[in-house]
Amino acid sequence: MGIKLLSTIRRSLLTSKLSSVATTNVPKGHLAVYVGEEQKKRFIIPISYLNHQWFKELLNFSEEKFGFTHPMGGITIPCTEEAFIGFSRSC
Repeated sequence: MGIKLLSTIRRSLLTSKLSSVATTNVPKGHLAVYVGEEQKKRFIIPISYLNHQWFKELLNFSEEKFGFTHPMGGITIPCTEEAFIGFSRSC
């Protein structure tokens, strides 16, 4: 799982680097994820989230739902914004 996760993140970061808008809006040490079930909202999160079990579980769920082709061009987390914010507060 670790290698797949790193590969997905690298691919997403590469995609973000290709877009000049994305790179100017994401500070070093962070990454952008899209969260939501219907409407997707962009969150900028610290890369330290990658070490948290809840985030790893969300990434696994995302992989099951989307594979490695994410509709927003970046990592898409298929949960409600409220749930994601609740999870992130536990960090």
